[in-house]
Amino acid sequence: MTRIVPAQRPHPPEAHPPGPPPSGPPLTDPCEGREPAGERLHPDGSPGLDVFLAGQVFMDMIFTGLPGLPPPGTEVVTDGLGSAPGGVANIAVAMSRLGLRVGLAAAFGDDLFGSYLWRTLAEQEDVDLSRSRRPAGWSTPVTVSLAYDADRSMVTYARPAPVGEDELVGAPPRARACFLDVDRPVPAWARRMRAAGATVFADLGWDHTGAWSTDVLDRLDDVDVFLPNAVEAMAYTRTGTPEDAARALAGRLPVVVVKRGSCGAVAIDSATGEYAETGALPVRALDATGAGDVFAAGFVFATLAGLPLAERLKFANLVAGLSVRHYSGSLGSPCWGEIAAFGESGEVPEEVLAEYAFVVPFIPEAAPDTVVRAEPTLRKEP
Repeated sequence: MTRIVPAQRPHPPEAHPPGPPPSGPPLTDPCEGREPAGERLHPDGSPGLDVFLAGQVFMDMIFTGLPGLPPPGTEVVTDGLGSAPGGVANIAVAMSRLGLRVGLAAAFGDDLFGSYLWRTLAEQEDVDLSRSRRPAGWSTPVTVSLAYDADRSMVTYARPAPVGEDELVGAPPRARACFLDVDRPVPAWARRMRAAGATVFADLGWDHTGAWSTDVLDRLDDVDVFLPNAVEAMAYTRTGTPEDAARALAGRLPVVVVKRGSCGAVAIDSATGEYAETGALPVRALDATGAGDVFAAGFVFATLAGLPLAERLKFANLVAGLSVRHYSGSLGSPCWGEIAAFGESGEVPEEVLAEYAFVVPFIPEAAPDTVVRAEPTLRKEP
């Protein structure tokens, strides 16, 4: 294995202090031996973050093992409950677990859930929260996910944050990349980061209006890599297949990746004309919550590592496939220990594993032989 050189996680010198963090006993790092991603990402010992994000963090509560949704006037009892950071935290956690140096600007509630989310991200997941805040009197947004029959329904509670994103970010930090949603106009801080040399990655959410306005696509002028899912991509481009949607989007920006769920993904590099396609990892999927974010995190890592387009797509597909084998949303994101162990699990044929040989040089020697998973609940029962 190639030795991955450790480096201290940076805190941007211009960042504003967040105040004292929530207190409590130390949390166990589920990625024991976590190290920054090595010489191939930081050949010159470059300072600063790898990726910066801003957005809303949610408390995700995931009920599993349900036979279906409870009919009106009834109660369903289940023994499956996971709690994990959600929203923008999904991708922040997934990227940090791959060894990327991640900074996040977000508002956290000053309640129990806010304390849990802050400590989980800062202490357990090693995300830099120096640009985040805990506004007094503000309640943490909560999403309840009801998982059944390999699908899910969700209910969300959220109040507008009393502190805006621009106020949180201030002068944007030095970073190699930033990640955002283009559901809204690209923020000024992201444009400033791009002008300074950062690569802008973007996704977008579901259009609840059903209009799928093509005006949204005009925002891609400020984006370098776009990662929509197939339904979104086809709706916005008025095309009938994910492949046609990718071709339509490729004329707007350097790289487009269309996620096809259980059918894999397709990508186009418009600068080189390169086209890549991959199928889904052949694993038993238990919960797809956050899998699209894990895929995006894998693609960000592979891009910063300088891998060819086909390998970027395969690596993203690999980590997303590993994540769906667990219940728990963001805390189902794989660490390098799990990535290393997957090759010995016997879940896939040797000829399939051979396609992922390019991943081996990135596996840290410190990746544990025994994979430690995050505890996806607020407390552990005795």
